[in-house]
Amino acid sequence: MTLAHKTPLTPLDDAFTPEGGKQLPAPLKSLRDIRSKAITGMALPNRRTENWKYSSRYLKLDPELAPQTQGTGDADYRSVEGVYRLVIRNGVVDLDSSNLPSASGVDIRRFVDLDDVAAQSVAKKLDTTLDHGTTQLAALNTARLEDGVLIRLSADTSVDKPVYIQYVTDAGASGSNYPRVMVEAGQGSKMTLVEEYISNGDQPVLVDSVSELLLDDSANITYIRLCMDPANVRHIGATGVKVGANAKLDSHCIGFGGDLRRHDLQVRLEGQGGYARLNGIALTQDRQHYDNHTAIDHVVPNCDSDENYRCLAADRSHAIFNGRIHIHPDAQQSHADMNNKNLLLSTNAEIDTKPELEIYADDVTCAHGATVGQLDEGSLFYLTSRGIDRDTAATMLSMAFVHELVGQVPLEDIREAVNTRLTDFIEASFRRAAE
Repeated sequence: MTLAHKTPLTPLDDAFTPEGGKQLPAPLKSLRDIRSKAITGMALPNRRTENWKYSSRYLKLDPELAPQTQGTGDADYRSVEGVYRLVIRNGVVDLDSSNLPSASGVDIRRFVDLDDVAAQSVAKKLDTTLDHGTTQLAALNTARLEDGVLIRLSADTSVDKPVYIQYVTDAGASGSNYPRVMVEAGQGSKMTLVEEYISNGDQPVLVDSVSELLLDDSANITYIRLCMDPANVRHIGATGVKVGANAKLDSHCIGFGGDLRRHDLQVRLEGQGGYARLNGIALTQDRQHYDNHTAIDHVVPNCDSDENYRCLAADRSHAIFNGRIHIHPDAQQSHADMNNKNLLLSTNAEIDTKPELEIYADDVTCAHGATVGQLDEGSLFYLTSRGIDRDTAATMLSMAFVHELVGQVPLEDIREAVNTRLTDFIEASFRRAAE
């Protein structure tokens, strides 16, 4: 892995200890030390790093690379009914604010609470779902590993309510935090996992998050990721998924822009009959920045994937979509479809899209498409001719652009929250344009 930036990344001090004084078990500490040494002397991406060429200038991480300082403890946890809630506050698991399932077959534990046998099992699986050649800062997450969360589902376990992880940055907190989650979904298990990132502060913060999902045969995971942080939080996230035979991943990633937003979603279909659906929405305004990278690897035959990402960019903001589908030589009878639609709400906004297909098998069905455009003047005229003012008409058309994907999110509470935030975002964008 080759990185470039003026500030080298240095290994952690051995005394780096999570809140509460607990140390990582030896196997995980060993993995952390290996990654820490591996990145020593390396530096961060720059514009010559292909997969960071649009985003490297927004990194500016020198102050944020320091360990996070704790905030005031003022945390506004959005109330969500009918879920199991796990709160990670300033990168540290907050069990007092959490409500975890107690049913058999569901095991949720902090890394620091694992015995050496369980920790050894986790250490062997960490970092196996992501390509660190393209997700460079995921390696930094492991090198700064302080704690993490293991969610393990026994075979045929069906979790009766969504597991809702809220990552909260308190008011007054600054520096960096590195949350880590691993999900092991046993054969035939089923769960909805939600990750929501929120912040109450106004200090510069780096959140470098990594989540890894391992789906055994016939497992069924619905994954919802909501990036709701304010603009001052530089958020770099990576999600890696392995999908076993006849297993299903249903992914919905929705994010609002900031000084820097970057999310890598990498999925490997490793068992025949595996299926992945990737839906995503990115919204940027002012001078915000959002960079979405996805990769789907069809490793074995008879797997299907569907991908649909949409971006809206207003004012002078910048959104990027880079999606790659890789059909491996043995992956005959693969079916893959990628669609990326982008809407510019301002003549000064910018959207870059790069869909990629790499096909090394001949008996496959694959398609991809990408468009970048503005609101249709004919549709605007139709609505305004019926007495609707232009801003309201533009808001209606913009909402319709993403309505299909929002409607596919399986939780009503999240759909309502996203629609409210979307409406505020779009209306504010058109108000600024009219000023």
